[in-house]
Amino acid sequence: MSTEENNIKIASRWFEAFNEHNLERLLALYQDHAEHYSPKLKLRQPETGGKVNGKAALRAWWQDAFDRLPTLKYTVNTLTANEERVFMEYTRTLHNEPDMLVAEVLEIKDGLITASRVYHG
Repeated sequence: MSTEENNIKIASRWFEAFNEHNLERLLALYQDHAEHYSPKLKLRQPETGGKVNGKAALRAWWQDAFDRLPTLKYTVNTLTANEERVFMEYTRTLHNEPDMLVAEVLEIKDGLITASRVYHG
C-alpha cells in the first residue's frame, strides 16, 4: 500500500471515530504532541488563539464538543492525499443548524497525525 493510500485510510478512520464520538479511537490517530487549529476553537476559547497542542488538550476540546453537540456528524465529500498530508472536504451536520462545508488538512508522519487545521466560513 502506498503512503498516499495509507493516509487516506487514516483520514477514513478519523471520520469513523469522529462520527461515533469515540474519543479514544480519534486520539489514537494522533501523535502525542500533535497540534490542532480551528476557527471554532478560536471563537469558543479566544485565549488559545485557535490552537491547542497535545492529546490532553485535544481530548478536552473534543469531549466538550461531543458533550455540547450530540448530533454532530461529518459527511465526507472529498479526500485527497499525498505522502505528507490529506486534504479533507466534508459537510458538518447538526440538528437545528444549517449544514456547513468544511475543509481540513491532516499532516501525517510515520502513520500518525502530527497537525490538523480546519477551514470554514
